[in-house]
Amino acid sequence: MTAGGRAEGSEADAARPPSRGARVLSALFYGACSFLLVLVNKALLTAYGFPSPIVLGIGQMAATIMILYVSKLNKIIHFPDFDKKIPIKLFPLPLLYVGNHLSGLSGTSKLSLPMFTVLRKFTIPLTLLLETIVLGKQYSSSVVASVFAIILGAFIAAGSDLAFNLEGYIIVFLNDIFTAANGVYTKQKMDPKATEFNQWKNILFVMQFLLSCFLGFLLMYSTVLCSYYNSALTTAVVGAIKNVSVAYIGMFVGGDYIFSLLNFVGLNICMAGGLRYSFLTLSSQLQPQPPRDEESSPLDLKP
Repeated sequence: MTAGGRAEGSEADAARPPSRGARVLSALFYGACSFLLVLVNKALLTAYGFPSPIVLGIGQMAATIMILYVSKLNKIIHFPDFDKKIPIKLFPLPLLYVGNHLSGLSGTSKLSLPMFTVLRKFTIPLTLLLETIVLGKQYSSSVVASVFAIILGAFIAAGSDLAFNLEGYIIVFLNDIFTAANGVYTKQKMDPKATEFNQWKNILFVMQFLLSCFLGFLLMYSTVLCSYYNSALTTAVVGAIKNVSVAYIGMFVGGDYIFSLLNFVGLNICMAGGLRYSFLTLSSQLQPQPPRDEESSPLDLKP
């Protein structure tokens, strides 16, 4: 087949809406990667007491760059060589990615998993707000009610958090902002203590550190894949569903969750609102979509 034929075929594929299977599998892949990464990061930063989330983040970024370029050298994937104009074209995505990455790791180390996952649910209302402003989307009253339940439950849980950490709360809220902005804009277009860490000779720790770095790459890839086949909001919703399992597992794993009745009630309200919201959003996303008209498409996908 000629180059022209391949170009015509790729344009036809771009105009064809993704299948339901591709949307579901990409969402499940993203959810699994995100779930495993949170648990591994929590073990490294809390159970092992690794002192620098920044070093862990740099390791994940380095692994991502290495895997991408090795794949390019072996012609597994193709992307253009570095051009100084690329960061300008992609801005603010690089800034949002770095901010999201580092704030997420720092928040994981400062809060218990249940409170971390509850506060991360603020990504959903922030994503909904940004999609309304930036992408002009509108949502039903049922979706808005679910979002309200998420916010209400989070406030109840936070108000009775016996291990309250203001710095951790601020960092996680910044992480929510970076995550929401990164998802929406994607859809639209060393610390010395770390080198002296006494667990570097622990093979189990090193294996988990390397696993975290590899999962960092998989999370980035699965996030892009899920956003491509679905939407930024669906990606946020899948993350919220994953957070339900992480929150309840985190009550028994990690050792830093302090139980109180009001906090537990708030957690459950927030989780119920998140699940209801996720069900409504994913149901609408998985409905068959009519083929897009190239003439009415708002974006020019041609290079």
